[in-house]
Amino acid sequence: MIEDPRTLLAESPMTARQVLVIAITLWLTALDGFDVLAISFAAPGIARAWGIDRAALGIVLSMELIGMGIGSMVIGGVADRLGRRYSILGCLSMMAVGMAMAASAHGVLDLSVWRVFTGFGIGGVLATSNAVAAEFSNLRRRDLSISLMAIGYPLGAISGGAVVAVLLREHDWRIVFQFGAAMTALCLPIVLVGLPESVAWLCYRQPARALERVNRGLARLGYGPVAALPPLPERQARRAPIADIFRPELAATTLLLSLTYFLHIMTFYFMLKWIPKIVVDMGFAPSAAAGVLVWANVGGATGGAFVGLMSQRFSVKGMTVVLLLLSSAMVVLFGRQQAGLQALALVCALTGFCTNGGIVGLYAVLARVFPTDLRATGSGFALGTGRGGAMLAPIISGYLFQAGYGLQTVALVMSGGSLAAAGCLAIARLKSR
Repeated sequence: MIEDPRTLLAESPMTARQVLVIAITLWLTALDGFDVLAISFAAPGIARAWGIDRAALGIVLSMELIGMGIGSMVIGGVADRLGRRYSILGCLSMMAVGMAMAASAHGVLDLSVWRVFTGFGIGGVLATSNAVAAEFSNLRRRDLSISLMAIGYPLGAISGGAVVAVLLREHDWRIVFQFGAAMTALCLPIVLVGLPESVAWLCYRQPARALERVNRGLARLGYGPVAALPPLPERQARRAPIADIFRPELAATTLLLSLTYFLHIMTFYFMLKWIPKIVVDMGFAPSAAAGVLVWANVGGATGGAFVGLMSQRFSVKGMTVVLLLLSSAMVVLFGRQQAGLQALALVCALTGFCTNGGIVGLYAVLARVFPTDLRATGSGFALGTGRGGAMLAPIISGYLFQAGYGLQTVALVMSGGSLAAAGCLAIARLKSR
């Protein structure tokens, strides 16, 4: 009999079922990636159909990011108290409903409301998936597993964007949200059947029938049962409030990583939210604009995979700092308005490599520095406050465009986020847990 199942999972080679769970987290973040970018794919059609200017469009583009910020913080805490599995199922249900209702919107107000609603679910899935990827992996493959989970985000944009580019040739912008709602609903039975509750969470929280649930989860993962659960420390026996991520040994880490994510995500979302509109304004068709955004996410997926593979040999923090610096430089290059569609797609792909590589690195860092009983709460807080930067990015850039500033100036301003983020991460003193 194994005394502590967490030790078994941490030190044993990963089973096929554990790999399947990591694949499910990749699928979840792929849905998130498409759902977040759905408004970007639809933006040119919305602006044309409703006759709204760039400043108003920038606000619409930010709505689900407001929901994501709230959802990350709220659901992260819920997942640490009530469990990973049911939190994800609830969030997926919200996403499916929100996407379906966005497809029936007839004005900026109701579209914005449903994008906030959808974003709440997306934020919850992102915070919880990060914890799931960390807790179902062994220690040796943890950074790789988290990186694979995170690259689902650009992969969802790539695959979904490729489909949407075809659908937009025959349909209006509403087809984007209808497609997203259908794909999200399809994910519900996959999670219900394929994702057991986290063994690590069950050991830390020890809810009713915890031993039975742990042994059932171990059996599904391909391991034998345990006779008893490990002792429950006093601090873990009580309900851990969000204030625990600000206790002395964690406060500086929480604040610095939240600020790092906030700053970099401003640069990241400036690119993701405005690429389609910028490309259309250059005189290209909406389907071509969607294609350029797909190439940006091809680069993003490649950058995320690069971080995952290199994390097996090099410092995740060091790699992430370098990628943040390169992100700033590439956004400045993007602002120089490449002459042709192919050149623009190449620059966007390289920019995506750097910006999303930085995001993946930050996900891995977040999963390392918070203990199991605070992993979703800590990650959720950092991601949630960071979404403030995501929310501000399209609004700030939208008003800069509306004020008459050109792309080169706006890109230079927005590139400063990644540059400042690199400085914050460089001075952070991180301890793995």
